[in-house]
Amino acid sequence: MLKRYVILISLFALSYSAQAQGNGPGIRGARAAALGNASVALADGWAMGNNVAGLGQLTEAFGGVYAENRFLIRALSNAVLTAALPLGRLPNSGKARNGVVGVEVQRFGDKLYSEQRIGTGYGYKGGLFSLGARVDVLQVSIEGLGSRRAVAASLGGQAEVVPRRLFFGAYIYNINQAKLARYDDERVPTVLKAGLSYQPAEKVRLNVETEKDVDQAADFKAGLEYQAVEALAVRAGFTSLSQQTSGGVGLRAGVFRLDYAAVWQSRLGLSQHLSVSLQRPKAQ
Repeated sequence: MLKRYVILISLFALSYSAQAQGNGPGIRGARAAALGNASVALADGWAMGNNVAGLGQLTEAFGGVYAENRFLIRALSNAVLTAALPLGRLPNSGKARNGVVGVEVQRFGDKLYSEQRIGTGYGYKGGLFSLGARVDVLQVSIEGLGSRRAVAASLGGQAEVVPRRLFFGAYIYNINQAKLARYDDERVPTVLKAGLSYQPAEKVRLNVETEKDVDQAADFKAGLEYQAVEALAVRAGFTSLSQQTSGGVGLRAGVFRLDYAAVWQSRLGLSQHLSVSLQRPKAQ
């Protein structure tokens, strides 16, 4: 049993250094994973996890499930369920009258080590700016050692710098520096992210982002998305700190979205990401 603990903790440490997840903000949706997780300036249905401010730009209800398997190790699997709902609608604009609320449920790990998270968020768009806030209840459990709970608050913002072309996003996860245990002052990671999303052409999007865990070195991420046809998007990305490369596709059929991403790390191998979502069509 001790050997198993040592192996799992070692793998988790490598995994955490390779991409901030664990009890950090992590990745939400295979689209973000394919773009090297350069997603802080995006405003799709997965904004609840990537940058809660992006919720404010949603005009229709959204629901999705996301599954991730890191390095083909079952104990490093992640599953997420999320939903978002606009509160009313302004006439002739499609904009949510009272903002957008979101909820997210997440589970990471297995019975030996696991993390469960329930989060609620709110985003509002006013003019060219969007703001959002999120609160998470996080539980970390280790077999034989019990569990710990913490409450983490996060804030995000987005701005349309050049209308329909250049977007800026910033997000701070766990702004209150929630504590998990008294021993060694163990806390939930506090992570700051900021980045840009640029559309030089209608079908092309380039994302760049920097991420800084207050206890880790800064990370640079970039991703490129090409909308080949209305129903198919092709994506690629990389992450400098973990030296990961990624690629993926997105398929659209009516109200359904299917996204897949494969991420490669030279020492640890392959991670796979899959998300399926449903977004109600815009009212006519």
